[in-house]
Amino acid sequence: MGKDTGFMEYKRLEESHAPVAERVKNYREFIISLNEADAKVQSARCMDCGTPFCNSGCPVNNIIPDFNDLVYKADWKNAWTVLDSTNNFPEFTGRICPAPCEAACTLNINDDPVGIKSIERAIIDRAWAEGWVVPRPAKIRTGKRVAVVGSGPAGMAAAQQLARAGHDVTVFEKNDAIGGLLRYGIPDFKMEKSRIDRRVEQMRAEGVVFRTGVMVGALPEGSKIINWATEVIAPARLKVEFDAVLLAGGAEQSRDLPVPGRELEGIHFAMEFLPPQNKVNAGGKVGDQLRADGKHVVIIGGGDTGSDCVGTCNRHGAKSVTQFELLPIPPEREHKPLVWPYWPIKLRTSSSHEEGCEREFAIATKAFIPGEGRDKGRVVALRSVRVEWQGGKMVEIPDTEKIMPADLVLLAMGFVSPVTTVLDAFGVAKDARGNARATTDAAGGYKTDVDKVFAAGDMRRGQSLVVWAIREGRQAARAVDEYLMGESTLPR
Repeated sequence: MGKDTGFMEYKRLEESHAPVAERVKNYREFIISLNEADAKVQSARCMDCGTPFCNSGCPVNNIIPDFNDLVYKADWKNAWTVLDSTNNFPEFTGRICPAPCEAACTLNINDDPVGIKSIERAIIDRAWAEGWVVPRPAKIRTGKRVAVVGSGPAGMAAAQQLARAGHDVTVFEKNDAIGGLLRYGIPDFKMEKSRIDRRVEQMRAEGVVFRTGVMVGALPEGSKIINWATEVIAPARLKVEFDAVLLAGGAEQSRDLPVPGRELEGIHFAMEFLPPQNKVNAGGKVGDQLRADGKHVVIIGGGDTGSDCVGTCNRHGAKSVTQFELLPIPPEREHKPLVWPYWPIKLRTSSSHEEGCEREFAIATKAFIPGEGRDKGRVVALRSVRVEWQGGKMVEIPDTEKIMPADLVLLAMGFVSPVTTVLDAFGVAKDARGNARATTDAAGGYKTDVDKVFAAGDMRRGQSLVVWAIREGRQAARAVDEYLMGESTLPR
């Protein structure tokens, strides 16, 4: 352990941000990583616990005390080696993971947790700068062919692991670039897409083949899911041409809000709003791009997707931005003895909120109101009502209805399932939530009820975190490897 009293001597040090007035003028990342001296101080706070709950709090089981100690000792290359052993893409998680490891930090019982996420980011950024992140192609090829459907973090992690095991891996992506919801869901100001591009180049050098613009199966008629595919491939073809197929697409079916006026123009899912902006940022062209310039915007949904919409609206130059949350406002600080080491419910203010946003809690939308004259058929306002929870049920509070102007309404209430037509096309059984039915135990090993077909990530577990997708991709890769070879040396 580097400094056994560090947790008593040093306070948590947060990464700094570019000023709001500067960062809302562009879509670049604005968080400033810890320098070497600050990372050393932050890592010195690690207590090197006898039972490090941060390890189990992290879905990929990062060996956190070890890389903290190595950073404190300025042994950055070995810190990178330790981090790389459990996480294929720390530059993704170091930017957009909510850090459940920090919630589980033992120091978090009665103090601020170690800034694990900031240390992770500092390590991987140093590794790229020093040239330590290099392709690791397999020395022996198995001759087995694996198709991975979906190129988000689950698909990318699985593809990289399988390629390193010696298999011939082809990744199919329906959009025009690799990355899934990392590419066309997460705004660039949270993670620039060059970080995906350099991983794709590494994986190509390891033997992974990427095919973009290819839809496996078909989208449901009238679907509003962004899809820039130019080719459709039948699942039956993949089952013939490949020895195994891994379904690793995202949960893209947005939760709707069926209230009066829902059919009006100007009401859109968040995923009709966010992906086109990312495409434009990359130099692409989007006809009739949905924008918030000069509009009163109401975002319905208080989670991360809603926050991403807030940040994008601020960069568009919206006249006002209001975010609705159905649940009551949570406490600013959790009751740690009751919740530690689990993820706590508490008030979280994102960098997008800090840029400018009104937040309304315990509020529901009753109806969308159409305009008149040239605004006929378009939403111009909505009717809201305050709510409270009684006996587990939502009850409207009398005399709290009000009308709020809304030229643009973005529905960001989460996602209910993956693209079910893909599962239907393969004939895969689904669970009660519409996800692919596949267990994670050693016997089931991410396998569906269809021969050769596996499922992982959001496709299997539903909407979740990037770090969970990476975990499932890694574990599914081991299951596929065992299926093909009878045994596997890949980590589970």
